[in-house]
Amino acid sequence: MILLLVLALGFDFLNGVHDSSNIVATMISSRALSPRTALTLTAIAEFSGPFIFGVAVAKTIGDEIVIPGVMTMTVLIAALISAIGWNLLTWWLGMPSSSSHALIGGLVGAVAAGVGWQAIKIEGIEKILLTLFTSPIIGLVFGFLVARLIILLCWNASPSVNWIFKKGQVLTAIALALSHGTNDAQKSMGIITLGLVTSGYLSKFEVPVWVIFACALMIAFGTSVGGWKLIRTLGAKFYRIRPLDGFATQLTSAAVILGASLFGGPVSTTQVVSTAIMGVGSADRANKVRWGVAGEILTAWLLTIPATALIGAGVHWLLSQTGWF
Repeated sequence: MILLLVLALGFDFLNGVHDSSNIVATMISSRALSPRTALTLTAIAEFSGPFIFGVAVAKTIGDEIVIPGVMTMTVLIAALISAIGWNLLTWWLGMPSSSSHALIGGLVGAVAAGVGWQAIKIEGIEKILLTLFTSPIIGLVFGFLVARLIILLCWNASPSVNWIFKKGQVLTAIALALSHGTNDAQKSMGIITLGLVTSGYLSKFEVPVWVIFACALMIAFGTSVGGWKLIRTLGAKFYRIRPLDGFATQLTSAAVILGASLFGGPVSTTQVVSTAIMGVGSADRANKVRWGVAGEILTAWLLTIPATALIGAGVHWLLSQTGWF
């Protein structure tokens, strides 16, 4: 159980580092706030998210993927090792892949190797895949519509309107950070609580307050450290971001992620923010977006679940062979 706690909180920390750029990239690129101020503000909001909006995503991860009573600690540990390894690899490569995809892929692979495919709840997997794969499309469409509406409303405005959008990003960044903390921090909460149930420390699945506190604190700490390499990828390579673009992107992303969180659906913040950026950019003109970078990221997304599933299965086999578990 101690090893599971260390791995789960480590995953949470890396998730914060990995995804910090998704939240602050547009705000920094449009120069609404300095990088350090933006990261600090984001970390505080992320810590608060789970306490304000509840833990529906944690219940989905921990209680709706695997049939109760068949889970083992070896499966959970293998899943976390797979997800952490993938996050470290993509972080080192500067590739904004999905921590959510990595965890789900690792968990499915480890469960299949450890207790068999029959232990997986198809309904839960369908719910997760639905939110994971539709949220980027919704982000793209909503980003385009929100940006077009703002452009229409500000058609005859003076250049001073940029100041309003620049300062407005502080509010939209807080909203995005709250939604990110609500969604992403809960994935580790679900794994830890499932581990507590599996090891007999809890009789039923109910997330303890100390688990919420620990996971929220770790993802906030990871965010404050920041992923500077990924900030360059998301904040500058798509197109030159103006205050209007940053405001529309953050507003769109916050709405999509928070909506999914209240539904209990885990989403990829990386995917939602990236497609929202592309939607907002294409609302001005399609050739403004550097679609080549989007293609590279799409490739990483498509690889993540199969790759982490194979890694999760392989890690489970290795742990079983050692006899440590």
